[in-house]
Amino acid sequence: QVQLVESGGGLVQAGGSLRLSCAASGRTFSSYVMGWFRQAPGKEREFVAAISWSGGTLYYADSVKGRFTISRDNAKNTVYMQMSSLKPEHSAVYSCAADNRRLSSRLHTATGSYAYWGQGTQVTVSS
Repeated sequence: QVQLVESGGGLVQAGGSLRLSCAASGRTFSSYVMGWFRQAPGKEREFVAAISWSGGTLYYADSVKGRFTISRDNAKNTVYMQMSSLKPEHSAVYSCAADNRRLSSRLHTATGSYAYWGQGTQVTVSS
C-alpha cells in the first residue's frame, strides 16, 4: 500500500511559478507510475501529467505541455510538478496518484486507473 502526501500549493500571481511535491510512503515507490490530476470547482477531475517508473517516459495533457514539468526522485520517494507561467484557469486542487502497472497512455491518463491518491493541495492563481 502507498500513502501519498502533496505539498507546495498556494496563492500565486498570474505568470508566476509553483513546484508541487508528492511524498510517498513505502519501499517500492520506484515500481509505481505516478500521475498528477486537478479538479477545479464545479468541474470533473482531469489528467495533468504522468511519469513512468524510471522517469524516462512522460505524458502531459495538451493544455499544460510546455508549461508544466513532471519529474521524480526515487531515492526520495517523491514526485514533483513544476508549474510555470501560471494562469487563473490553472487554479484547482492538484492531487497525485500512484499505480503499479506499466505506464500506458491509455490507462494512466484516466482517473480510474490509479489505486492510490493523495488528499490534494490547493493552487490558486490570481489575475
